[in-house]
Amino acid sequence: MRIRIVDAFTDRPFAGNPAGVLLLDSFPDDAWLQSVAAEVNLSETAFAHPLPAGGEADWALRWFTPATEVDMCGHATLATAHVLHTTGAATGTVRFIARCGLLTATAGDDGTITLDFPTSPLTPEAVPAGLGEALGARITGVHGTGAHIGDLLVEVADEAAVRSMSPDFAALRTHSRRGIVVTAAADDPARGYDYVSRGFFPGVGIDEDPVTGSAHTALAPFWSARLGRDDLTGLQASARSGLVRTSLRGDRTLLTGSAVTVIDGDLHA
Repeated sequence: MRIRIVDAFTDRPFAGNPAGVLLLDSFPDDAWLQSVAAEVNLSETAFAHPLPAGGEADWALRWFTPATEVDMCGHATLATAHVLHTTGAATGTVRFIARCGLLTATAGDDGTITLDFPTSPLTPEAVPAGLGEALGARITGVHGTGAHIGDLLVEVADEAAVRSMSPDFAALRTHSRRGIVVTAAADDPARGYDYVSRGFFPGVGIDEDPVTGSAHTALAPFWSARLGRDDLTGLQASARSGLVRTSLRGDRTLLTGSAVTVIDGDLHA
């Protein structure tokens, strides 16, 4: 069985967010899917199989962390679309059906892929007691996000605060639903990005996610409202780092990025 590791939201190997991708004839039982994801031990492994022609979607898609299945994942969807296009298994726009509904991925002439995801609603919330101490930063605002991602979006003072953060992950587990996404405006937009973020998800087995596509469905409306533009670029400032171009389109958010296959091999299980 073929398995690939794809670095997503980057145009070079060993950056962005790596995802496992397996194209199947159908979904085996959940225990096997979870075991494979635990063995791959990346933030997400994507499993997809083709659907009969003529339906609303072309492929069924599921995502698993090493610990659990998740409702929405951006980087592993980008990775799956990259594999489909580079292997000739699909052309043009690919329609996926997943737990969060219908998603599409469209390949651009420049080699990028644009994902069409639901925009996450944002709800202002009080700063939870102890969250600033767990993050090690002064919090300027907190928003809850939609049910499909279930993160807390936390604004801090500046880019330096995002980059220097060293959270207490055990403490964060008591605060997060899925995870904590910390963000601030870019210090210098001339560097090619408008806002920065980092994503911490210890509750689902991922202390820090390198680049979280799904979180940008909340970051896009958050920063578009503040910066007055629908088309922005976010930098997720993890050790691996990655860029996500975001385009707010009402109740949908377009996420654009590149991907690179770094491992292509066989799974013997």
